[in-house]
Amino acid sequence: MVEKNSEVPDSRSYYLKEFQYFDGECDITFNIVEIDFDKKSIHVAVTDRGKISVREYDLRQDDKGNLYFTYGCQYDKIQVNDFETIND
Repeated sequence: MVEKNSEVPDSRSYYLKEFQYFDGECDITFNIVEIDFDKKSIHVAVTDRGKISVREYDLRQDDKGNLYFTYGCQYDKIQVNDFETIND
């Protein structure tokens, strides 16, 4: 269960943070659009093989309190803490 407490930052602090993921064939880029702690969901813009789409995933929490969602047919864990702010 994802709980919003003093350890979990405000969802606005995650906005547009980016993460690069290699799926074995090519890089996939994720950008956080929104995190909804009440609905336990995360919306991310996914750039995959030249196509961009916004997708919603279930937001989960591991036993250490880290937030993540699963991606792809292998259900790979994408850790929210691995996302970074990209500077121009």
